[in-house]
Amino acid sequence: MLELWIPVTIAAAFFQNLRSALQRHLKGRLSTAGAAYVRFLYAWPLALLYVWGLAGWGGLALPAPSAVFLAYCLLGAVSQILFTVFLLWMFSFRNFAVGTTFSKLEVVQVAILGALILGDRLPAVAVVAIAVSALGVIALSLGQTKITVRTLLAGLLDKPTLIGLACAAFLGGSVVFFRGASLSLGHDSVPMAAAYTLAVSLALQTVLMGLYLAWREPGELGRVLREWRWAGAVGVAGVLASIGWFTAFTLQNAAYVRALGQVELVFTFVATAAVFRERVDWRETLGILLVAAGILLLVLAG
Repeated sequence: MLELWIPVTIAAAFFQNLRSALQRHLKGRLSTAGAAYVRFLYAWPLALLYVWGLAGWGGLALPAPSAVFLAYCLLGAVSQILFTVFLLWMFSFRNFAVGTTFSKLEVVQVAILGALILGDRLPAVAVVAIAVSALGVIALSLGQTKITVRTLLAGLLDKPTLIGLACAAFLGGSVVFFRGASLSLGHDSVPMAAAYTLAVSLALQTVLMGLYLAWREPGELGRVLREWRWAGAVGVAGVLASIGWFTAFTLQNAAYVRALGQVELVFTFVATAAVFRERVDWRETLGILLVAAGILLLVLAG
């Protein structure tokens, strides 16, 4: 029988892909940080509405938040914002291609941090599946950035590479902290625990990144509000993706969820090759096959 976290994760990956596509319409109208901020600002009211619906129409009791819960939410929110900041920093370097490749090893970081922070354990077959999909992500990135394995290895100790690894660590940390927050509620209802964690985390991110934008990019907040049409669409797709991710994290080990979530890369690859008829490098094809193999191994092995 197909476990619930699997279709929920695939749906989350689909809506995340849709959110990314919608965000492209904001390119040139907003800064990179401003375009990232809309996913928090416009998603938070919808997340709050979702909690209200579960409580009012679904009859689910609201959780009782603890200090541990709030600490996890804050750590997750800050980690995700730091990921964005470090990503922007990495792109400021001329030779950021190698760093970009290593920044995509988030699923490996999730597995390590999940074991260290939450005590999550992975069977050998899951470790193999994650390793195969991680190799696929690297191959895919090599094809997209047009760099060689020699260049990748030569740049291991360069600053952009270290920043890329920090990006992966912060993104992976946010996933683990959000899972920890949801589990710490000890709520009987998975949807309510996930929804409540999402609403609180988005509220924190909206405030924290709003302060960051006001400090670093004066005037950008006004532009974010003026672009409410496309930004609102991003918020809808983003909150649907986040509901899926947070629900899946509550149901299952975060490393499993993020590994399966790489099906988003498959969606993008198919759209690139079949819909937009763009030329695909052989390394991209190899990478997507490895990612798909890792995902199939993870699902079939249960």
